[in-house]
Amino acid sequence: MARIPQLPHLIYGADYNPEQWPPEVWREDVTLMQEAGVNLVSLGIFSWALLERSPGEFDFAWLDEVMDLLHAGGIGVNLATATASPPPWLATLYPDSRPVTVDGVRLEIGGRQAYCPSHAGFRSHVAALVRAMAERYGTHPAVQLWHVNNEYGCHIDQCYCDLCAEKFREWLRARYVTLDALNAAWGTAFWSQHYGAWEQIQPPRRAPTYANPTQQLDWRRFSSDNLLELYHLETAVLREVTPHIPVTTNFLGFLPGLDYFRWAAHEDVVSLDAYPDPLGASPHLEAGMQFDLMRSLRGGQRWILMEQATSAVNWRTVNAPKAPGLARLLNHVALAHGASGIMFFQWRASKAGAEKYHSALVQHPGPQRSRVWQEVVDFGAELRTLTPLLDARVSARVGVVFDWNSWWALELDSKPSRVSLMPLVQAWYAALRQLGQTVDFVPPSGDLGQYDLLVMPNSYLLADADAANVRAYVQGGGHLVTGFYSGIVDEHEHVGLGGYPAALRDVLGLWVEEWLPLAPGTVTPVQLGTASQPVEATTWAEVVHVDGAEVLGTFTHGAYGLARGGPAVTAHASGAGRATYIATHLPEDALRDVLRGALTAAGVPHVTLPVHADVTLCTHPDGPLLHVLNAHGREELTVRVDGAADLAGAPLRKELTLAPYHGVILRVPATFTVADLGVGQP
Repeated sequence: MARIPQLPHLIYGADYNPEQWPPEVWREDVTLMQEAGVNLVSLGIFSWALLERSPGEFDFAWLDEVMDLLHAGGIGVNLATATASPPPWLATLYPDSRPVTVDGVRLEIGGRQAYCPSHAGFRSHVAALVRAMAERYGTHPAVQLWHVNNEYGCHIDQCYCDLCAEKFREWLRARYVTLDALNAAWGTAFWSQHYGAWEQIQPPRRAPTYANPTQQLDWRRFSSDNLLELYHLETAVLREVTPHIPVTTNFLGFLPGLDYFRWAAHEDVVSLDAYPDPLGASPHLEAGMQFDLMRSLRGGQRWILMEQATSAVNWRTVNAPKAPGLARLLNHVALAHGASGIMFFQWRASKAGAEKYHSALVQHPGPQRSRVWQEVVDFGAELRTLTPLLDARVSARVGVVFDWNSWWALELDSKPSRVSLMPLVQAWYAALRQLGQTVDFVPPSGDLGQYDLLVMPNSYLLADADAANVRAYVQGGGHLVTGFYSGIVDEHEHVGLGGYPAALRDVLGLWVEEWLPLAPGTVTPVQLGTASQPVEATTWAEVVHVDGAEVLGTFTHGAYGLARGGPAVTAHASGAGRATYIATHLPEDALRDVLRGALTAAGVPHVTLPVHADVTLCTHPDGPLLHVLNAHGREELTVRVDGAADLAGAPLRKELTLAPYHGVILRVPATFTVADLGVGQP
């Protein structure tokens, strides 16, 4: 597997903002970086205003000095194109380059990302700056990677100005070609919305009532593509001038606005900014889900954790610090889930600006007075012993279907109930992880046949071609588990008729007559198999009619006087495969039981783990590696495995005790599966 960038070691570093400090601090920084084991820094991310103080007048002298200092200190550079935040002079020169909200408010300068992605003047200055950076630093020996822009869509993922309206119409012309095709796709016969000229079409700005759903959906698609076009503007220059340097742009996990499956195809390496909440119930699951997505985006390629906090952030209502050991634990989760680099925001805590209370490697009190600094140094030393992980590959037998198009469509207005996608995905992900499963995230259009089990917590929108892909997966011998309100509409947000879900009725062996959304705080009892007591399901119920499916669970009470005694969980043989349907939102234990049954049917080894155990099995040229991490901050965890050795190959005792926030990387026998693992509280 290719190592990108081509470094012989795991990456360790941080965002570095020397422009905030005098030159004498730069020299101290390099010395401290060497002490910490830092080998790569992200440089110049927010430097545009100092690199180009007025239009076309570049000043690279200070950056030259910093680049040379870093290289002399043995520290590589992830060099930013510096386009993430345009300088005030650009907004003054082009007042219409500032983005416009859905309500028609043009945003002011003073923050970051204050640009309209469609503005020609803004784009021309972006291209000029990127070319100047590439021509000046493309042969500098410190440069290992290009960092394009920063966190696209973090604050502004949609601009509703007239320039974007025109770009939207161009995008629609390319998609539909004719107005007749657009009117048919948008269902404009409803509410007298028929368009007779392209110029009549506008973005879905604030309207008297619900905007056209397909218009809104296409707008989200366009907005993601419009920012992607801006990314292409930069990478085209970089690949022309510096084809030998790989490029990345840092993603934000499950960011609603950008379809990362489309974006990742245009990167050389995926990178992620991840900020799980230390006060959350399971920060390791919150982070791990993002980590698995990043690995999945480019088919299992290792990726870079580009940003995280050493301790507290500055932007939550309550900014809790990471408890001692939690940062290390989460970094080991990243490595176990396929990271080849561990980086932070930022190197030195700022003394001014909006992020001055965001933690850093070098905190305000200074390194010698900071427990964070000691953790940073200790982890840097530990990381240098983990180089074999570069050749490890994380592979999964379970795929989780995820589609930005469906997410956008599900959470549009005018639905039977407000259903949020991410809580469903998080619940199913947590259940699979507790069953010892490594999972990939896969779009419904992807290669589904590589998975023994495919789970689909919700795919409200399922394009015709994607439905055919899922159907072929099951009929070819795959095992599918899907959740309620899936396969309801096609790619144009049109409902399939004849009983829901039209796209999957034959695969599931059932049809749904009515939806019974539940009010917050209410439950509907579900009897699963021969369990002694019903479980309390939430959120949703349905009136389900089986058409060949086996009933595995029933609604014991009827919401709204309906569905009593009706199917709640079913399974159906379809072709050579099997499809399970869950018509409600089951509590975690019950969901885990259903998924356990599906894993068994699919022949996938599994184990039931304590909720705070994180287990990942990966392949390596020298034999499989098992990561077992204790994500509990107060209690120990025991690990029992036969024939294990440490990373250096030294045999270990069968039973190990893991302290809070600690873990082990074990070499295990070639025949090992997670079903052979014993894990529990001592």
